[in-house]
Amino acid sequence: MRANLLIALFAFLGAAVAGLLGAGVLLLIRRRSLALHLGVVAGVGVTAMFAGTLAVAQAMFLSGHDLKVVTTVVAMAAVVSLATAVLLGRWVAARSRALTLAARSFGDGGDFTSPDGPATAELAALSRELEATSAKLAESRDRERALESSRRELVAWISHDLRTPLAGLRAMSEALEDGVAADPPRYLRQMRTEVERLNDMVGDLFELSRIHAGALALSPSRISLYDLVGDALAGADPLAREHGVQLVGDGVTSVPVEVDGKEMSRVLGNLLVNAIRRTPADGTVAVSSELREDGVVLSVTDGCGGIPEEDLPRVFDTGWRGTHARTPPAGAGLGLAIVRGIVEAHQGTATVRNVPGGCRFEVVLPAAAS
Repeated sequence: MRANLLIALFAFLGAAVAGLLGAGVLLLIRRRSLALHLGVVAGVGVTAMFAGTLAVAQAMFLSGHDLKVVTTVVAMAAVVSLATAVLLGRWVAARSRALTLAARSFGDGGDFTSPDGPATAELAALSRELEATSAKLAESRDRERALESSRRELVAWISHDLRTPLAGLRAMSEALEDGVAADPPRYLRQMRTEVERLNDMVGDLFELSRIHAGALALSPSRISLYDLVGDALAGADPLAREHGVQLVGDGVTSVPVEVDGKEMSRVLGNLLVNAIRRTPADGTVAVSSELREDGVVLSVTDGCGGIPEEDLPRVFDTGWRGTHARTPPAGAGLGLAIVRGIVEAHQGTATVRNVPGGCRFEVVLPAAAS
């Protein structure tokens, strides 16, 4: 028993020395190829076996003949182990190079495609992660292109919408200055109208910039949805009368919501103004609400005749307007973008869908805690 323990001790000491030397070599070549690392690891295993055997032999536990036999066996094992390590290392290195070449497509704005052929579990997992990242980057590039297109449209439309009232103001001010205005009070009223339109556009741009910058500070409080909608309907009633549109709010219940009253009033005001302007005379704009599992749903239904299906995903985009709405008084195409921004700031969602005779805008807000 004591002899076996001594043999184990000497074998361990010899192998430990080989292991320490191997660890030092691995530390020195830590920036080199994986194939070289595998060769060193295989060499350390064989060297440790030989060192342990040699230590046992030096302690007189092995005869010279036995030492030669063991040495021959270890030498053959070393050849096979090193050859196997080199082949494995070259295969893994080749797979790594193929993966590196495939990953370079990210820098060129392309999509990642995993190299063909088998791979280790780690490289396969890395390939899957790169494919997922590639898909996310593709989505991000699509969003960026859509956003850039939206910005260009916004600048073009804002420039157009600003040029029209500014040209009118200039013409009317010159007429007043030259004393050729036939009806100065009418000119002044028209100038006031144009100034209010410009002020509304600037206000919308400022609100949208706050939303995009994440600087929209909310002051939520517990409010009855019935009172919120009632105030919005009262504010939109003059515009509805002017357009000959009937406002209906009988389907609104007094459900409590935890929202910023001022910002949500703007949401409802924008939705109602948009619905009134798109609804023909003698049409109806209806407001309703319901309590569902996902929250409180507030809907505004108009009689616009519907929105083309291909345009529905863009309705809430910044600066987007339908082809029939690109001239005043349609506005700058910011109202619905502001609606979505404010609703999402309340952790809600804003959607639109077609219904018979028109379309329905739905705002889903979290229900207030009981």
